[in-house]
Order: sequence, then structure tokens, then C-alpha cells
Amino acid sequence: MSRIASAFNHSKAFIGFVTGGDPTLDKSEEFILEMVRAGADLVEIGIPFSDPIAEGVTIQAANIRALANGATVDGCFELARRVRAKTDVPLVFLTYLNPVFHRGYEKFFADCSESGVDGVIVPDLPYEEQGEAKPIAAKYGVDLISLIAPTSEARIAEIAKNATGFIYVVSSMGVTGVRSEITTDLKSIIAQIRKVTTVPAAIGFGISTSGQAHAMSTYADGVIVGSAIVKLCEKYGGNAGAHIYEYVKEMKGAVG
Repeated sequence: MSRIASAFNHSKAFIGFVTGGDPTLDKSEEFILEMVRAGADLVEIGIPFSDPIAEGVTIQAANIRALANGATVDGCFELARRVRAKTDVPLVFLTYLNPVFHRGYEKFFADCSESGVDGVIVPDLPYEEQGEAKPIAAKYGVDLISLIAPTSEARIAEIAKNATGFIYVVSSMGVTGVRSEITTDLKSIIAQIRKVTTVPAAIGFGISTSGQAHAMSTYADGVIVGSAIVKLCEKYGGNAGAHIYEYVKEMKGAVG
């Protein structure tokens, strides 16, 4: 069983996100390990990028902070190596196509394998164009995670039946960010996914409260929280570790 599969094997999964290098790579390592200690089943690491088009203002600002503090793609690979040496919790990079293409598909996915990264999410790589990267990722045992958005209705079955690792179900139109209310008919989307695959489906974009997390987990296999954790990094800087631990512990309790 892969590490990603094991994250969904025994209970509903809580997936947390940090931007690599916000505020420093050393602190990102600390924050990831605090999430793991609090019960996170999988951790996404954002590779800082200058034009993160799927992100709202919170994660955009985290990208800017990380880049200003010297974070690089190489640094994020080193961060993954250091975390992997201390935990078996699955790690997934969230990045954009430019850094992957610039490094070269072969080298990027080989480096993922070597550093213990289990999957990669590329929001600006359309499903129809995954063919240029997915076989290379698979060669190195790395899952290229598919996204299904509310606009994907005509393609949900096609995307889902070819998915590996887990499916990232986007809760709402627009960019990442905390939302007070999520009105998309996510239960229907999950039901359509269930018809064609047993690959786990986790919901992200906008989830921030334990109530939202619990509600989503009643029909999804997991929930993904990014902006709410990044807000703690923004508010407390290098002292965010204890706050992240308490927040993730509460959220994992809500989905478990």
C-alpha cells in the first residue's frame, strides 16, 4: 500500500498545507511536524511561485514572504528530505507547471522520489494535458493528483476514473481562501466520483472551521485546509508551531 493510500485507510483524512519557506524552511519543517504530531494524515507543501494563479491573497502573500526569504525549489526538496527522515506521513507538493517544466519532468519527478514526495498537485496543468507528465511521474512512483472543480461536471467521470493517489475536489469557484459558507453541491460531485473509482476524494478550498470539516467528512474521504493554517503562519510567524498544533488537533478531531 502506498503512503497516500494508507492516509485514507483507517479514518477520514485531514490534510494540512504550508507554503515551503514561510517564514523559513527550518520553520516549515517544524510546522509540518507539529501538524503530524496533531494528527494530520497527509501534508501538502506549496513550492513558492511568483504567479500562483489558483491562490487567494493569503497564500499569495505567503509565496511572496517565502520567496523574499530565499525559498527555492531546491530548498523545498531539501525540506521534504528532512521531513521524510522524521515521519512516514505522505507528502505532496503543490506547485505550478512553470517550475516543473523548467526543472524538466524527468528530473523533477526523480527528485520527488528521492526526497520522499509521494504526489504532486499542479493546478494549472489541465487534465487533457496531463499525458506529457503523468507517465514520467508514474515511472518514479509519484502520483499526479487530479483536481475536480464545480465546472468539471461533463468530465467528472473521465477525470475520476483515471485518477491516482487521491482526487482533490475543489469546493467552490474562484481561488483559495477561507469561506464562511460553501454552497456547491459537493455531495453530488462525490457521488459521481464514487460511480467510477475507489480512489479517495478529499475536499479543499475554503474549509476553515471544525463544523465545515465535519460536514464535508460525512461524504468525502478527507478534507484539505490551507489558508486557515497559512493565516496562523502570517499572524504568529516563527512562533506559529503551537497554534498550528492546536488548530490541526481540533480539525482532525472533527473529521476523524
